[in-house]
Amino acid sequence: MPDVSMDYGIVENMAKIFDTSSKVLDVVAKALEIASAILKATAMFGAVGNLALAKYLDNIKPKVEKLSKDTEELSKDCTGAVKSLRDGDKSGSQRFV
Repeated sequence: MPDVSMDYGIVENMAKIFDTSSKVLDVVAKALEIASAILKATAMFGAVGNLALAKYLDNIKPKVEKLSKDTEELSKDCTGAVKSLRDGDKSGSQRFV
């Protein structure tokens, strides 16, 4: 069995960064949605170029949402890895006491 070691603090910090990134990306996706709606509304008043920009933002939004979900999953994976390894170390050490 390979020897596995982990710096818990670093991996926990990575999990926090991924979680923060996920939240920021959620806000970006909402901002894209609002900007797209505004551009579509102004396109009705003759600013036709705004409609093209709105469609561009509509294409970006799903990618940002997917990236948000992926970073949220990475955060949970890092947290789970720390808990599993830490709990495994504690339960394994109890057997030799």
